[in-house]
Amino acid sequence: MQDKSVSFSIKNWSDDDKPREKLVNKGRAVLSDAELIAILIGSGSRSESAVELSKRILASVDNNLNELGRLSIKQLMAFKGIGEAKAVSIAAALEVGRRRRGEDAPKIEKIGSSKDVYHILHPMLGELEHEEFWILFLNNSNKVLHKAQLSKGGITGTLVDVRIVMKQALELGAVAIILAHNHPSGTLRPSAADKQITQKIKTASETLDIKVLDHLIITQKSYYSFADENML
Repeated sequence: MQDKSVSFSIKNWSDDDKPREKLVNKGRAVLSDAELIAILIGSGSRSESAVELSKRILASVDNNLNELGRLSIKQLMAFKGIGEAKAVSIAAALEVGRRRRGEDAPKIEKIGSSKDVYHILHPMLGELEHEEFWILFLNNSNKVLHKAQLSKGGITGTLVDVRIVMKQALELGAVAIILAHNHPSGTLRPSAADKQITQKIKTASETLDIKVLDHLIITQKSYYSFADENML
């Protein structure tokens, strides 16, 4: 029985098959997702190797790294062989990858469409498990002067202070703003509250000659534009 347990250890594999040695000798691109995660967690359990454990974790999210990145520390720790330290390592690595995607996103200086707004804000909002409300402040050439998080809340919703929005717009000299928030549930249909806050900000903006150009609802895979749907 002892020999059988030992056989699961990556230490007994050939160097060509060991994930760390494979990365050093052959490069990062040749490793599978499971092998990369195995490097992060370092070791498996007495009954399975780190690679097999990684494959099991990936299988639970249909081998989708984006979905894996949405798992909480507690959800990762539900897998036998994953303690808090290993769960934190996985979460941290995937967060680094998410931030890198944000830096690699096209640098959009001027807003020309709702898709431009989506590209700017999706890296920050697309994979969150809670709702956040953001504002883009624009000048008269539709260039982004500033982007700011206005509120952060639970999955049930966010609270937005219209006075803060107007104050920031005036301080920045913005002539237009674009609203955006995410729906962690994945639904793209605006709620009654979404419509209400849009109208509330739009009414306040008009008194200051500031235009509300759009309000985007952002999910992991897509977005809904109030302007595109003639909802403004």
